[in-house]
Amino acid sequence: MFRSFFMSRQWFFWAWLGSALILSVTWYKVQLDVQINEWFGSFFDMVQKALGTPGAVTLESYLGEMSTFLRIAGLYIVIAVVLEFFVRHFIFRWRHAMNDFYMANWHLVRDVEGAAQRVQEDTMRFARIMEGLGVLFMRSLMTLAAFIPLLWGLSEKVTELPWIGPVPHSMVFVALLSAAFGTVLLAVVGVKLPGLEFQNQKVEAAYRKELVYGEDNADRASPQTVVELFAQVRKNYFRLFFHYLYFDVAKWSYLQATVLVPYIALGPTVVSGTITLGVMQQITRAFDRVESSFQFLVNSWSTIIELISIYKRLAAFEERIRLAKAAAPVAAA
Repeated sequence: MFRSFFMSRQWFFWAWLGSALILSVTWYKVQLDVQINEWFGSFFDMVQKALGTPGAVTLESYLGEMSTFLRIAGLYIVIAVVLEFFVRHFIFRWRHAMNDFYMANWHLVRDVEGAAQRVQEDTMRFARIMEGLGVLFMRSLMTLAAFIPLLWGLSEKVTELPWIGPVPHSMVFVALLSAAFGTVLLAVVGVKLPGLEFQNQKVEAAYRKELVYGEDNADRASPQTVVELFAQVRKNYFRLFFHYLYFDVAKWSYLQATVLVPYIALGPTVVSGTITLGVMQQITRAFDRVESSFQFLVNSWSTIIELISIYKRLAAFEERIRLAKAAAPVAAA
């Protein structure tokens, strides 16, 4: 899965230089996000000044702030579009590398259940999910590196936390505790899902394989066999749906509750009137970036579950290749 792409001379430039380019551009996007956060502070301070003192802000100044935002946002859009285009090519090259490796060893694994699916579909899904999660993870780390110092400094303006009192740099710790709670919660609630996803791939592969055989062989894919195989598919999906039901209840309840966390934490500071509207906007946006980055596992849990099931299938596939190669000299002897 990894060696065929990252340890290959053929794919060296795409694998390593491509990864470096993706990370560099992702870091630049984070810096643009920091600039937008600073813009929110100055803009809403202007809004507060204009609403509090009519005539204190000219229309030219107001529209000037708009043009500043459009300049930053326009650059962000261009960078994001070009990056997505490059990432799609990167993913396909990774899939290409895995496909070449598996097809070179096809004679060793062609009898494995769902072998065609693993080469044709699982390689595509694995490369796509790995790249998506990898970029998201690195973006989360870069966002933390950029926004934690910002939130750390802004937290000095927060006078106290409700029911607790003054806490130095409190908003950083609130974001960390909120994300840690959600991560542990979903890890416990969703502990059964990876195994069910893996089982789901197995029953789907068995069902698909019988249908493919039935296309060329009238003795295969008989009504009774198809009904039995689809019954297994149905049973596994219904189990999966049930476990996702309470997982989704926990996930969405947590995500909706966290929307209020920064505003609750800022409650005493807001009612005391010690910060401006612009500073409040900066704090809440920086808090959201830090908390969302800490919530990487929370936001990606369903995708990680899918990745684990695909990884298990491809790992078993590659283990079969390894064992077949190891046994080849013995068989020849």
